Amino acid sequence: MKSQKRIKIDTYNIIRIAAAIGIACLVACIIIFMVSDDPGASIFNMFLGPFLTKRSISNIAEMAIPLVFTGMAINIAFKAGLVNMGADGSFYMGAIVASFIAINADLPNILHQTVMIVCASIVGGLIAMLPALIRKYTGANELVTSLMFNYVFFNLGMFILNHFMLDDTTGYASYKFPETGRLGKMIPGTQLHWGFLIMIISWIVMYIISEKSSLGYKLRITGANMSFAKYSGIPITGAILLSQFISGALAGAGGSIEMVGMNSRFIWITAVNYVWDGVLINLLANRKMSLILGSAFFISYMRVGADIMSRRTGVDNHIVAIIQGVIILLIASERFLYFIKQRREEKEALKNDVNTKEVSKGVA
Repeated sequence: MKSQKRIKIDTYNIIRIAAAIGIACLVACIIIFMVSDDPGASIFNMFLGPFLTKRSISNIAEMAIPLVFTGMAINIAFKAGLVNMGADGSFYMGAIVASFIAINADLPNILHQTVMIVCASIVGGLIAMLPALIRKYTGANELVTSLMFNYVFFNLGMFILNHFMLDDTTGYASYKFPETGRLGKMIPGTQLHWGFLIMIISWIVMYIISEKSSLGYKLRITGANMSFAKYSGIPITGAILLSQFISGALAGAGGSIEMVGMNSRFIWITAVNYVWDGVLINLLANRKMSLILGSAFFISYMRVGADIMSRRTGVDNHIVAIIQGVIILLIASERFLYFIKQRREEKEALKNDVNTKEVSKGVA
């Protein structure tokens, strides 16, 4: 009975998500018809353009890499019941740490990349733990402190860039990364790098940890009811801190992979803004690690399609923001398509009532 109920609930959520995506795309099409001189071509390029060339397909995969990492980071952070939005700080510092090691360490190939990503993950994890520690000892809201820390660590990263990595001959960028300090390309003629494979492996590992391990179970219980988790013998402080460390480590790894995979120098002179993408992906995935990968690829696909449409037909690619906004509005609304769930629950209640009466008659 429990497994059947779980399947039905998942079906309901899938219907809601699919309906939200469909409505958002319909709204986008209506807007395109209103603003485009050739709406047919615009819609074609928007939805089919990403699949027409090898380059555009690889662009989807390239863009999905940081989205998957931040989506996983937000999923793990929220799973323990903390609204920690510090993924941007971990992501940016992960890129800084990886760039610093790439420029200054003299290591052989593979080992060099491994050290960069591992160190970036550790730094990102430590950063993500700070809001949780501050909440524990001061009671300060982790949402506020984590957002503040994003700006703190962005400015710290800029300080490190200015004083230890800046190459004055190139404007405002770091010294060039050596070949051993970069991730090579997976497919010739594209920008798709080996970070894609690292991302897939990371997602598989996090799925197992989140959905199949005792740690994932402890995090879910802690996030659902801390008091119950405490009385059940779960060390909630340790579980929360570990979840935040893993979250930050994922974001730090994502930042390092994005930087050394896509660039030959450190070039981020403005703050990154991936944390809200992570929130959107986690919401679209219904807070399930198993759906993070597909959700990130969908967002990446829509953005690549919008860019293709903008280049070929002149329609502003910010239409993706409208699609994202509509999706968030509908999925976050608990009453959206609630009548489907309500009818199903009424049928289940009626069925159980009939079964109970039949059992009672048999006993009598």
